[in-house]
Amino acid sequence: MSEDREPVVDPAAAAYVYMQVADHVAWQIRAGRLQPGARLAGERDLAQEYGVSIASIRRAVQELRERGLVTTLPAKGTFISEPKPDA
Repeated sequence: MSEDREPVVDPAAAAYVYMQVADHVAWQIRAGRLQPGARLAGERDLAQEYGVSIASIRRAVQELRERGLVTTLPAKGTFISEPKPDA
């Protein structure tokens, strides 16, 4: 996948759907479409937007947390993290 082209979520592709969603959100963060502190849409809204199950969205958000790109606050939502300084 090219870094400058927006990734597409394709359920028929030979890649996990949750990883495709996580990669798409990560791309939006890198492209500046999602700014630090911005709140991600809710699970249901994201599932509808991407045409995937809520379980796939939950796993994608978990992947984004593991990458350090988002932070989830219970009863508040999931927010784009501040970028980490390069080590």
